[in-house]
Formats: sequence, C-alpha cells, structure tokens
Amino acid sequence: MFSKILIANRGEIALRIIRACKELNIRTVSVYSEADKDSLHVRMADEAVCIGSGPATNSYLNIPAIISAAEITDVEAIHPGYGFLAENAHFAEICESCQIKFLGPTPASIRLMGDKMAARENMRKAGLPITPGSTTIIKSKEEALRIAHRVKYPVIIKAVAGGGGKGMRVCHNDVRLISALMTAQAEAEASFGNPDVYIEKYIDEPRHIEFQIIADNYGRIVHLRERDCSIQRRHQKLLEESPSPAVDHKLRKKMGEMAIRGAKAVNYRNIGTIEFLLDKNGNFYFMEMNTRVQVEHPVSEMVTGIDIIKEQIKISAGAKLSFQQDDVKFNGHAIECRINAEDPQNNFAPSPGKIESLNIPGGPNVRIDTHIYQGFTISPYYDSLLAKLIAHGKNRKEAINSMKRALEEFVIEPIKTTISFHKQVLDNQSFKDGKFSTHFVDNFLNEKETEE
Repeated sequence: MFSKILIANRGEIALRIIRACKELNIRTVSVYSEADKDSLHVRMADEAVCIGSGPATNSYLNIPAIISAAEITDVEAIHPGYGFLAENAHFAEICESCQIKFLGPTPASIRLMGDKMAARENMRKAGLPITPGSTTIIKSKEEALRIAHRVKYPVIIKAVAGGGGKGMRVCHNDVRLISALMTAQAEAEASFGNPDVYIEKYIDEPRHIEFQIIADNYGRIVHLRERDCSIQRRHQKLLEESPSPAVDHKLRKKMGEMAIRGAKAVNYRNIGTIEFLLDKNGNFYFMEMNTRVQVEHPVSEMVTGIDIIKEQIKISAGAKLSFQQDDVKFNGHAIECRINAEDPQNNFAPSPGKIESLNIPGGPNVRIDTHIYQGFTISPYYDSLLAKLIAHGKNRKEAINSMKRALEEFVIEPIKTTISFHKQVLDNQSFKDGKFSTHFVDNFLNEKETEE
C-alpha cells in the first residue's frame, strides 16, 4: 500500500480522496491555488503546497508545478480526481516517467477512450451496439451531407475530443447541418485544441444510462450496476440515481455484460464508466467511456456498500479486487442532487460570493459530500459545484422522500443555488413516475415559463 498520496484537485473530490486515504492510513498532500488557500482540502491534508494563482491554467492545470509539489513532498502516487488533469494522458505519462504512480488507467487507455471515434470503433469491434454514423472524422460539408442522408435526420455533430456538450450540435436538415458543422469545429478547436468532429444518428428523447466499472491488474472486471443520469441541462448532469427506473433485470444484465465486454476489449484497468443511450424501445447504444472517477459515484456506493475510491487506491497499489460480480449486492435506491452555486431563476447564472449562513442536512439515509463552510468564499475561477447531496431508501419512493426532507434542511445564504430547482424536480409527476428522458429539464423549464 502507498504511504503518501498527492491529490491533484480541489473541492469536494479532494476531501473525498483525503478521507479515503485517512481510513487506509495513507498520508496526504493537497495542492492549492492562491484562491483556495482557505479551503478545507488544504486544512485536512497532512501537507499542502501552493502551486499558483487562482486561474486553473496557473494552478490545477499546471503540470510542472504539480510534479514539483509531488517530488518535494516525496509522494508515491498522485490521484487526479475528476476534471482538470484526470483524463490527460500526457500528465499520466509524466507521472510514470517520474516514477510516481498515477491513480487511474494507463495513458494508452486514457488516450484511446478519450478519442470518441477510436472508442466507437473499438466498441463496435467488441460487439457493442453503436449509433449509426461516420466511421472517420468529417473532412468536408459534402461528406457530412452524405452521412446525414444515409442515416437520416435528425443527426448530431460531436467533437472527437469532446465533453460537456462542447462541439456538439443537433441538426434536422441540410441547411442546419452545413452551418452547424463549422460552428462545432470552431468550438471544438477552442475548447479542446482539436477541431475534428464526427456525425451520428440523433436518438430522440433517450435515457442516459452508465455503468460503473472496476478492473484490477489481473483481468478481473466487475460492474456496480447502472446509474441514470438523464436529468441534465446542456449535457451537464444535475441529478443521478441508481438503479434506473427504466432498466429491468433482463436489460440490466445485458447492458452490464456489454459494459464489461467493452472494458475487456481495450484491456482496461482501474475504475471507469461505460455510458449508453437507451431509446424508447429498449435499444441501447454505446456513447463513451469516462476514464476516471465520476462526480456521481456516491450513488453507486450507497446501493452497493462498496467504497469506490478505496478500491481504486488498493488496485492501483497492486491488490486484487476483493470481490467478484456475484458478490456485488444491491440494497435499495439512491439519488444524488448536485448543489451548484447557480441561479435557476436567472438561466442558471453563476453565483459566486461569501457564504454567510449555512445549515448542512443530516439524519438517517442522508450523505453529503462538500467542501463548503460558513464564511467560505466561492471563487469565480472554478466550476459551481458546492455539494453533492445523496439520499438512500429501501425503494425509489423512500429515497425521494429522504431527499426532499434533506433539501428542506439545506440552507446556503445569500448564495443562489440549485436547491430550489431540485425541490421542484422531485415534486414533478413525470419524475416521480420515473418517466423522463434527457429532455426532461428543457421541457420542465419551458413548462414553468408558460405557467409564469
């Protein structure tokens, strides 16, 4: 086992990793920007090193500064968390070259699955269903039109190196396709330094279903059931749950087997997530693989009792997975609400500032992962996630009721947050019935505007 780990991240995920390390008797090193000098991840770590000024490019994306911090504190491993450098194959390679263990998959796996075209092709060869579309990057508008006519509209343009909805456009006709192609390429270039895009058939009102994968270095791969991540806005997830109301035992078994087959096909190691789109007819299609811990991993932990971060650290240190697929037991239902510093009444505009009043919810069946405290100042430099509120119940109805109670207790003032938005979602009849798709939030917001 490692004796000291550096966490190359901030906020709630840095705290989550520190807590796991403490329970494994591993010393921790936090890195922080000048803007984060008063953050809890700095206080809770055994050591802390400032790596630059507020902007992420000067700090949490500053590879030389992070490696220097790792070397001067003599750590054996670096955990990247999610975001920032978590899926940066170059960073993983540098860690290896410095004899520092990167707590994640191999650089080759990160690079392969980070290229969506290559990932699609590898999954197709492995026998996973993929949406009809291009098999190479789009070189011209003529090629784009040929593919769109072959698979039939609507189609979606996606960035090869994309994420978070960047470089993504839905098209319903030739005129829209031609104009959106250039826009998507320019956005992809600006966001990822890579203008390459591809086209696939657009699945109307799908569910977003993902499977948590854990793979050791000895060929054992298991999944921890599915998470439903369909409640999202502009491709950013807002609420996740496990199990999915749309997945029955037969479909779960089939999707889980496909997820493991896909991971085996690319010789995947460590933790990751295979993501699928599920259409109205029960057909599912491989979408992408995230080669890191997910924001929403706590919902899987709540229903399985498995500490995903601890397992990740153990298998990274060379341990074998301590369980097999048949050993994974599922208990009840869990829901996670992402509490963001955003104003739902003002098009989800960011709401940075100082927290003057705070009440954290608690009680049975409630977990909260957060880095905030009364007096904490929310920086404008980073994403708006303040907390992940997770509720558990014997069934979905109980989980919803526990979450509603916890949201009522949660007070963050005077910051505008998504707490009120989540309360309204949980009271929505379509959500309570489990009948929703990735279009739920857009439809929900449109209905609210009509009512007003």
